[in-house]
Amino acid sequence: MIFLLAPVAAEAHAFLDHSIPAVGATVRAPPSEVRIWFTEALEGAFSSIQVTDASGTSVVAGPARLDPGNGKIMIVPLKPLTPGRYHVKWRALSVDTHTTNGNFEFEVAP
Repeated sequence: MIFLLAPVAAEAHAFLDHSIPAVGATVRAPPSEVRIWFTEALEGAFSSIQVTDASGTSVVAGPARLDPGNGKIMIVPLKPLTPGRYHVKWRALSVDTHTTNGNFEFEVAP
């Protein structure tokens, strides 16, 4: 008896790999942007990053964009930040059309 094994397509999803500022980090210098590395390349038009302060007010200074040299990195510019806790919420659509989302916080030290 002969068995034929067909290759199975991997169901890839874009998950957060790491970020700057790092997930849960306390930073001394306020960042000018949030940069997130994902495990898969993204569709930029359908992926987003939102950053809010402790009161829920957006601190984003412009639209999120993909790094021109690496489609796995999404960047969002920030307004000048003051000391406090910030909440990052992301949504990623990978190039293979799978959607993931998540969130994390970081803090700017006084």
